Amino acid sequence: MDIKDLKMLIKMVTETDITEFELENAEDKVVIKRGCTVAAPQFQMPQPVSYLAPAPMAPAAAAAAPAAPAAAARSAAAEEGDAVTSPIVGTFYRAPAPDAPPYVEVGQIVEKGEVLCIVEAMKLMNEIEAEYRCKIVRIVKQNAEPVEYGDELFIVEKL
Repeated sequence: MDIKDLKMLIKMVTETDITEFELENAEDKVVIKRGCTVAAPQFQMPQPVSYLAPAPMAPAAAAAAPAAPAAAARSAAAEEGDAVTSPIVGTFYRAPAPDAPPYVEVGQIVEKGEVLCIVEAMKLMNEIEAEYRCKIVRIVKQNAEPVEYGDELFIVEKL
């Protein structure tokens, strides 16, 4: 195909409503596109933001024994009931939407398979379900709080 043929094809495309023209034969392949290509709009759900106040600076003597209160808190939680832990790293949500009521409240009895919360990981909403019939004793995490694998989400009492 020579330049004269190409000019004729370009003229044909510009004088009509054709936006794309493709010609292929054994020797050549020609693609003519007219106008600009518009990318499809991408939408992203706004993520809840949680602000944590900076912790006050503790004296050096108080910093020497931070493990003792954490261990006491864990043993107190173990005395209260069984822990429901996060199976993945992500963000903890108590409700399916910001304006929706939470899935569960303290004192509520839930059946096996009932949704307790959502842990969002990589834009996927993972429902965390009760593994057995139980009563919610305590909700450990706050809404929109990041969680790690194995973090306690709820303290429950098996029924």
